[in-house]
Amino acid sequence: MAKTQDNPNYKVIAENRRARFDYAIEDDLECGIVLHGSEVKSLRRNTSNIAESYAAVEEGELWLVNSYIAPYEQAMFGHEDRRRRKLLVSKREMARLWNDTQRKGMTLVPLVLYFNHKGIAKVKIGIAKGKKNVDKRESEAKRDWSRQKQRLLKQNG
Repeated sequence: MAKTQDNPNYKVIAENRRARFDYAIEDDLECGIVLHGSEVKSLRRNTSNIAESYAAVEEGELWLVNSYIAPYEQAMFGHEDRRRRKLLVSKREMARLWNDTQRKGMTLVPLVLYFNHKGIAKVKIGIAKGKKNVDKRESEAKRDWSRQKQRLLKQNG
């Protein structure tokens, strides 16, 4: 991971930080995304949000629904800011995603929208299961304990 972050083209555009709190991520997958020219320009300006979005398999295709990319003011031909965007995956991965979403409680959640080391926009999708309130409290307690442990180690060290 450090190798890609050294590259000047690698850039995180939007991150869904809430997803790891609300869902137990079992697996993740990198997908390409079909964009218009004005959308790419807008992404270069970091004007996007994937917090309320989700991915869905419909009619043999993978779609990113309800993601927000702000309109680019200087564009001749603008774009719709909350349109459905097609995600690009192989047929084998598509079949696996469809099978996983058919299981009880599984969903596809976008985790990160970024430009890879080649400067191409990618989306990392997580195959996740929704957490209950008890699970959320448990993960919050673990996080708090690890922070407190680090503080104690820092004081004693």
